Amino acid sequence: MASIDLRPERVSGQMSGQVSGDVLDRAHAQGRLDHSIATTLLVIAAARVERQAPPVHAARQRLAEVYGATRLRRRLERESATG
Repeated sequence: MASIDLRPERVSGQMSGQVSGDVLDRAHAQGRLDHSIATTLLVIAAARVERQAPPVHAARQRLAEVYGATRLRRRLERESATG
């Protein structure tokens, strides 16, 4: 994961409060991004596990077979029509 540079800025007077707030804002934004990435990876992992579950996997295989057979039938029909 990326890290945020939290070293104090070398700014004098009134601006130092603003700089500190900017650093905190960047750190907060980085935390939100890290959380979003982690959540996305969990969703992807869950989807992969679900796709590999036996009933889902069998259904996907069956749909692939039907789709392949349908494409083959249509191609043969087109070839016989053009003769």
